[in-house]
Amino acid sequence: MNPYYSLNDYFQKTYGQKCYKIAIDAGLTCPNRDGSLSTGGCSFCSALGSGDFAISRSVGSVTEQIQAGLNLFQGKKTGSLFVAYYQAFTNTYGPISKLEQIYREGLSHPQIIGISIATRPDCLGPEVLSLLARLKAEFPDKFIWVELGLQTCHESTALQVGIGYPRSVFEKAMQDLAALSIPSIVHVILGLPGETLDHILQTIDYVNRFHPFGVKLQLLHILKGSRMARQYGIEIPTKECLDYSSANLPLLHIYTMEEYLEVLISCMEHLDPSICLHRVTGDGPKDILLTPLWSGHKKLVLGTLHHLLATRQTYQGRLFS
Repeated sequence: MNPYYSLNDYFQKTYGQKCYKIAIDAGLTCPNRDGSLSTGGCSFCSALGSGDFAISRSVGSVTEQIQAGLNLFQGKKTGSLFVAYYQAFTNTYGPISKLEQIYREGLSHPQIIGISIATRPDCLGPEVLSLLARLKAEFPDKFIWVELGLQTCHESTALQVGIGYPRSVFEKAMQDLAALSIPSIVHVILGLPGETLDHILQTIDYVNRFHPFGVKLQLLHILKGSRMARQYGIEIPTKECLDYSSANLPLLHIYTMEEYLEVLISCMEHLDPSICLHRVTGDGPKDILLTPLWSGHKKLVLGTLHHLLATRQTYQGRLFS
């Protein structure tokens, strides 16, 4: 058995093959960008609103971006099904008519098995929920997933990095999605300023309470153009492990690969084994990644993780209670 329940495991069990995500930039913005809440974005977010790997919006419509993504995967021989991943910025934040249009483009495409919508918990109002419920009924053979950026359960950290909503908003969003039987995927960032392993495991325990369909565990990256890079004066990558301090800000410690894998394995051991792990690391585009540079070697990171799990004979949920 695999030591953790991966997204690939889910796809293989459900569709009998590997499936791929095509990241979409639907041309939306974010209340943390347009002045509704703030103009600087969350402090860890890049200028592209976490859509750094999305197909460029200059390609055209959602349909045209999907086709461009399909072209990139033409050489793959291990799967022919795809997920339209609305990744850049906040993908439930906009006029309902536009949201319906972009979701329909994804759901109507014959090679798309479903859509995954990255958003903020405070951008799931009644109109959005009603639209999602209506599309879910209209496309019963396809799925709709909603990805929520929790990042941390600690409101002091959330305030420091400028997330912009209290924990109660996340809790309501999870309840609303569950009431509609729409699967949720929760994003958690490991290594936020001032957070220890105990803080992170408290977030994992908190997420377990809601039993989401999936979780993404994401290493904190410092990217060019992010507010965090400016706050801590991180302009050039100098070391793989470094502590950064700044007046009135908590200490920022950048993990080595070894440190990150220790934290990651602890998180996996405490995570409900029935929750699908959609991501266990992550990397930023090399042209804007400031630190940690080792994160760009994804095969090495994953290979080392799997070796450690096998050597220690540990697995997702071993310490789950």
